[in-house]
Order: sequence, then structure tokens, then C-alpha cells
Amino acid sequence: MTNQTFDEGTVWVTAVQVATVWTTKESARGIDEPGLTNPTDIDRWVTKLTQEQKTALCNENRVQSQLLYGEVVQVTEIEGDWAHVVIPAQPSKKDPSGYPGWVPLAQLQEVEKDYWNRPKSAAIITKKAWLEKDKGEKVVKLSYMTCLPIVNQHPKRIEVATPNGTMFLPNEAVHIYGTQQGMEKKNGDEIVKIGEQFLDLDYFWGGMSSFGYDCSGFSYATHKACGYQIPRDASDQAEAGAPVDVENLLPGDLLFFAYEEGKGKLHHVGIYYGNGNMIHSRTNGKSVEIIELKGTIYEKELCATRRYWVE
Repeated sequence: MTNQTFDEGTVWVTAVQVATVWTTKESARGIDEPGLTNPTDIDRWVTKLTQEQKTALCNENRVQSQLLYGEVVQVTEIEGDWAHVVIPAQPSKKDPSGYPGWVPLAQLQEVEKDYWNRPKSAAIITKKAWLEKDKGEKVVKLSYMTCLPIVNQHPKRIEVATPNGTMFLPNEAVHIYGTQQGMEKKNGDEIVKIGEQFLDLDYFWGGMSSFGYDCSGFSYATHKACGYQIPRDASDQAEAGAPVDVENLLPGDLLFFAYEEGKGKLHHVGIYYGNGNMIHSRTNGKSVEIIELKGTIYEKELCATRRYWVE
């Protein structure tokens, strides 16, 4: 492998609606082709896979995480058609610079920093939104919490910088925020409220988009929307944040679960919903749901509670 260094005046960004981050260059299978191309067809990919094929993404350690359109990465190596990246916005103990993994090189684009760095950004706050060309032609359907730099604000649409030139998002689909300041911080009730809109969305291992979240991707996205950058993985999420006594839990707090009645390996995270309930992206073959903890395996497996939000 060859170490790559690039012009300090440029930055690498994700150039497809959702780019999956693979464990190795060999991790992707032929059946994963709709998620490997540019453009991708995430809807087709996640619906085409059988439950067994989806489970293999986890059990065979194939997928690490995902990137949203326009998300910045650091390219550390290029080998053939693949790039090894770290993701600064997804903290991880796996790499101090950000979450590591492999992405098809065709799904990344190098852009000028002067083009990409803008005072304001637009975050998609609907479950999905279409990116449009100047005359309204639909280009690609983007995920919730896709964030793009703002070039200009028009009466009905926001003009944004993209890896493929300036395009447009509808005003009603986005929230505008100061790029340096980040999204405004909200409380735990808002974290829960955001999670509710994804009820019945199918679980997807490694999922970081509204095409399918895994358990920690779901907690990451809901916190991101409320102005909090938390670690990517459940194990890392459980080590940061402020500890909370069970009797003092409030909506928006994170609940962590481990095998062997809480004494073994941590395997799941959910969001406390209030009144003894939890909202979570459960597991492969299931979907985002609200459940009562009492009398479930989760009640026995609870091993940690953390709070990231502030009043």
C-alpha cells in the first residue's frame, strides 16, 4: 500500500448518497453492487438483500460504518479502486483521527477547500430529501442529517455546494446553521422526538442513514441532530458521556446492554424514552421500536447509562 498525501488546499468528500465503509477491500460481495457504485442505489440494495445476507455483514465482519453525501474524510491510502479513510466526525477508539475503513474510490471526490468551506450549512431534517438541479430535475435522494455547505439562499430553495457542483434543496427540508458553531444543542426530549419519526424503519448493520440504522447509528444520528457529536460505536458511547443513576434517567439518556446479564460483552444501545420505556433500532430483521424494559432480557442486561445532552 502506498501512503497518500494531498494538496492542503483540497478536501475529500463523499460523492454518493450513502457510502458504506468496509472492513477490507475484499469485504464487499457481488450482491452488494448497488451499494458500491456511483451513483448508488441504497433503496435497492437494502431491500434486495436477504436476512441471511444482511446478518453476514455483521457476523462476517464485513461492514464498519457509513458516510453521508458530502461527509468529509481523510484519505490515508489508495490501492487500486479502493481508498482507506478515517472519518473525523465519527470518533472511535479504533483510530484517534476518526473511524477507519475502506470505501470505493469512485464514491469519493476531491474538492477545493475554498469551494467547500462556507459560513453556513444546511442539514436535511426530513427523513429523506431530493437534491435538485437548477430547473428542478431530481438528482439523488439524500438521507436525514446529510449536511452541505450553503452557497446562496433563495425564496423556495437553498443552493448548496456538492461534490458535483452547486445544486438545490427545498427550504422546508433543511435546517440552516453556522458551520463553525454546529447544530444548536437541544435537550433529551428532542432526541426522543427525533427518534420517533423513524419508528418501523428496518435495522441495517453499520447503518448511519435513514435508509437503515444500526443501534449505535440510531443513537449517533439523533444526537447529531440535537447538536452533539458522540462516538460511533456503542462500546465507545458507553465510555464517554456523563454516568446517570438508573433512578434518575430522563428521556434522551443512552442505555447500554451486555451479555451474561450485564457482565459480559456490550452488544446494544438504546435511548431511554421515559416511563420505563426505550426506543431503539433493535437488530437484523427488526425495526426501530418503543418497548417497555420491565420483564425483558434488556432489563437483565442493562450495564451502563450515559447522558450527552444538556439542559
